[in-house]
Amino acid sequence: MVTSVTTVPAAFAGEPPRPDDDGAAGRAVLARLAHSPLDAPARRWMAAALLGDDALAACARGEDVPLRPPGEAEQGGGHPPDVPARRGYIGRIEVQGFRGIGRPTALEFPPGPGLTVIVGRNGSGKSSFAEAAEAALTGRNLRWDGMPAAWRDGWRNLHFDEHTRVSVQLHVAGEAAPLRVTRTWTGESVRSARGEVVHPNGRTGPLRGLGWEADLARYRPFLSYDELGRAVTGRAAELYDTLTALLGLTDLAEAERRLAKACDKLAKQQDRPGRDLGHLVERLRESGDPRAHRAAELLGAAPIDLDRLAAIAADDGPADPGRQLVLRRLRRLAVPERALLGDIVNELRGAAMELAMAAGTKGDRAHGVVELLRQALEHHRRHPKETDCPTCGAGGALGPQWEARAQAEIATLDRVAAGASAAYERADNARDQARFLMAPMPSWLPADSELGRVWAQWSAGTEITDLGELAEHIETVGRRLRSTAIAARKEAGARLDDPTDGWADLAEALKAWVADARAAMHAREVLHPAGQALNWFTGLAREIRAERLRPLAAQAEHVWQRLRQERHIDLEALRLVGRGAQRRVAVDVAVDGADTDGNAPGLLSQGEFQALALSICLPRTLVPGNPFGFLLLDDPVQAMDTETVEGLSSVLAEVGRHRQLVVFTHDTRLPDALRRLGLPAAIRLIHRDAMSNVWVADPGE
Repeated sequence: MVTSVTTVPAAFAGEPPRPDDDGAAGRAVLARLAHSPLDAPARRWMAAALLGDDALAACARGEDVPLRPPGEAEQGGGHPPDVPARRGYIGRIEVQGFRGIGRPTALEFPPGPGLTVIVGRNGSGKSSFAEAAEAALTGRNLRWDGMPAAWRDGWRNLHFDEHTRVSVQLHVAGEAAPLRVTRTWTGESVRSARGEVVHPNGRTGPLRGLGWEADLARYRPFLSYDELGRAVTGRAAELYDTLTALLGLTDLAEAERRLAKACDKLAKQQDRPGRDLGHLVERLRESGDPRAHRAAELLGAAPIDLDRLAAIAADDGPADPGRQLVLRRLRRLAVPERALLGDIVNELRGAAMELAMAAGTKGDRAHGVVELLRQALEHHRRHPKETDCPTCGAGGALGPQWEARAQAEIATLDRVAAGASAAYERADNARDQARFLMAPMPSWLPADSELGRVWAQWSAGTEITDLGELAEHIETVGRRLRSTAIAARKEAGARLDDPTDGWADLAEALKAWVADARAAMHAREVLHPAGQALNWFTGLAREIRAERLRPLAAQAEHVWQRLRQERHIDLEALRLVGRGAQRRVAVDVAVDGADTDGNAPGLLSQGEFQALALSICLPRTLVPGNPFGFLLLDDPVQAMDTETVEGLSSVLAEVGRHRQLVVFTHDTRLPDALRRLGLPAAIRLIHRDAMSNVWVADPGE
């Protein structure tokens, strides 16, 4: 059913002008900068703020910064003011297996400006259509993002076993046929969807090929009840960021924030030495070091001689730095563990005992012959042309026949020599362990020190081959080395605890303070022009923000006047105020003409909050740079009284003259108001049965 009248009150005097792109805002600042009263250093700071953090850091170092506008590549995806947006309208939304919708169901709309109201009870599937369109174009849903994981996982319809798919048909100006955006889910996760675009010419491609990412964030053609509530009661920065992006002011806001941050950093740098001076002087006076007393006297004089203080701070070590290095290394010196020494001694003695038991046995003789033959074979392999025996000189003794006999002899004797060979192998391993333990003396250790002399005796044990003597050496000299090293380590630690009566730490503190004082002098010099630039920029940015916001604010005030009906609460102004973490949208209201200093939360009911959010969000749809000629509103009527609903119906009809509005609601007061006031709107009813079958009908069907 379509209800229409011949005339509609022309409440919207006209669409707000298209906002410039971010780069244009920067260029406008630079144009004003050229005629500003700022001197050259302040202008460099201003230009650096527009160019970025690296330029600001260069400016702080005193380097030159070119006065050039931000690059066109940084404009943020908006439409230049002289290029009209190719506006698109929704012709069809088709859904299957998604949320409350099971079998394939479609909503169709005339692809152009107009108001369509989809009415259905809670659970009828209306929000599923709105969320499906959002998911198709963005791959996500803001309402889902705020829900618990268990709620988000219930996105797939339980009554439909086939794959889940949503599709949106869009009619874009200048195209002979519509394009279709489809998103299909193949996995269990809501993030597992694959998006595809079918262009009017039949060509397919990914969604990113449309280049809509920035516009979808900036103009956002979807508004749910939750989003409307957050528009005025959510985080203060969210609405600020939305409006600055919409108005092409993001780069301007970022430039102001980074310049303020740079000034704050310089101010802290300038104040740090004065803040730390008292504590440093107190520490210096408590020290018994004469250098500390001289430094305290210099810090009490005016002016402070930073060069002399730096020279005193540079004297931060003992008279003998080399000795200090030795002490530090001694304190970290690793000492052989007593248990390790005992294990190696026991292994040496055990190996010596096995070797003694094997001595003179057939196995010992067999082991010797095997070793001799293997050495001979190795010699023969290296020098195959030599046939004379290198030990006895017998001519022609070596050759293939000899090699075969030797290999056979080794194979025979290996079994006899097994026990003796194991004893010799254990002895070699024990000897290797002992020699590895007896590392050479460190080069930094003084050879004439007590530890140096013991260490030299210790490392000389590597020349001992007898296992018993080696075990005795490790047991006796190792014990002396361990006790001497532990004593030297303790002594080094004690001497390093405070070799200069605390002067080393004080010298570091004094050196840091001198560096801070010099940095503060530089900060004082550059902070003045930076502060001038910030003050000038803050005023100019406030002026530009107000100028850019004025058309949207006027539209918001007009919408509020229609929605408030008989209430005596006036929406006087919207203002973008603050920067950084303090940025927010100030909403100035007055009750019965009394100024309330913008204290909207204390004055408005939930329904009035909803009306205020619509007053702010609806004009965004009318911005000429918005490429989306449609807006999907999900349950905007909640918490509104009947009078406000009537005001909303007239506002929606007005906006519907310029844009395509699709409103999903369970509240029959909205369609009733549209009929009663004779406003143009297409009203459809949506139904859903117990098996998630959804269908749409006209009210009379």
